[in-house]
Amino acid sequence: MNEVASQRIAITGLGVVSACGIGCEAFEESLREGRSGIGPIDIFPGEVPPGHIGGQCRDFNDSSAKKQYLRSQRKSIKVMCRDIQLGVASASLALQHSNLELNEEQRARLGVEFGADLMLSNPDVLSPAAFAARDETGVPTDTCWGDRGIPQMEPLWLLKYLPNMPACHISIHADARGPSNSLTLEDASGNLTLGESLRIIRRGQADAMIAGTTGARLHIVKSINYMNLHELADPAGGDPTKALRPFDKDRSGEVVGEGSGTLILEEASLAESRGAKIYGWVRGIGSSCVRSHKQEGNVKQALVNSIKAALKSAGVEAADIGHVNANGSGSVKLDAAEAAAIHEAFGDYGAKIPVVAYKPYFGNCGSGTGTLEMIASLLGMQHGILYPTLNCESPDPECNLNVVTGEPAAISKKLFINLNVTRNGQASALVVESA
Repeated sequence: MNEVASQRIAITGLGVVSACGIGCEAFEESLREGRSGIGPIDIFPGEVPPGHIGGQCRDFNDSSAKKQYLRSQRKSIKVMCRDIQLGVASASLALQHSNLELNEEQRARLGVEFGADLMLSNPDVLSPAAFAARDETGVPTDTCWGDRGIPQMEPLWLLKYLPNMPACHISIHADARGPSNSLTLEDASGNLTLGESLRIIRRGQADAMIAGTTGARLHIVKSINYMNLHELADPAGGDPTKALRPFDKDRSGEVVGEGSGTLILEEASLAESRGAKIYGWVRGIGSSCVRSHKQEGNVKQALVNSIKAALKSAGVEAADIGHVNANGSGSVKLDAAEAAAIHEAFGDYGAKIPVVAYKPYFGNCGSGTGTLEMIASLLGMQHGILYPTLNCESPDPECNLNVVTGEPAAISKKLFINLNVTRNGQASALVVESA
């Protein structure tokens, strides 16, 4: 490992906005008590997704955003869709958690790297413009759009839905004057955001980074799209908290959610010089996208490639890893492919290494999920434990994984690997070491 690659990058702050808690204390309380935040949703009407359930951030609403979580940015809320609001809130919480205070010169060395999904308007936002742009036959047309449709649009409409806007608002809020980048790689974004932040610091372009992701799949259009293209669990009148069952033989699909996680990364000397509490160290990153000539994602191979690349980047062996924080979506196909990838990448150790999957606590938040999952591992490891996976009551023998269920498990090694993947074959893996 060369000198730059061996440079230590510390994790000094954690920010969480999730269905099972806002802030590290509330989030960890849910993990400790095995309490899922998935339940009936009221964020939009109808029967989408199945059972009308999801991981809704109930404590994050217009009132709490203005009075508490986005108080210093409340004038900008009108140009933030929900994805952006969740992201800015988690970044603000992470900064508070880190106690990071920088002078004028140091702020030029503070950057932002943030991941987000594509952001969509609600139908009622665009429908007035679409109706106004109809011709005499009642069909919206391009020729009518300029004269009659656009005047019905909000003047700042576009600013509410650009995936780069979380990073913009966060940079302004933190007065971060260093690199500012945005990633839109769906579920794989979390690891990639942290990995790019690692590289930015190691390249000498910043001393500290605000790195996070946000996603709100609890959106009426996104939920319909997701229901049509993915496997969604149907609680069929049962307990919503039991619907998402990663690696269980009776799993039936995913549950959509919303949330955001942010981590503050610092070059080791900066963190140590200010006496910061260090929660862990980012060690290495790997990513891969594998698709067939039929444009089908090869999830297994993408994950295998990512795991091997992350281990190499971190300068460690598979046997050094203490646990896998799995993607564990609850999808019949994706979980099987991920299990196969773990076995191939870890060899004989694949059936023994402890595996956790945390989506049953807050749902699949798309881009926002990976950072939340990583924070869950880091919080447990501060106490020498792994919080258990919910709802894997009958582990699938076809997966043959050592899933941590029931009670917390004691950790034996400080290194873990965080995995995320999309159905389209975009995978990422990050090796992290707890402090």
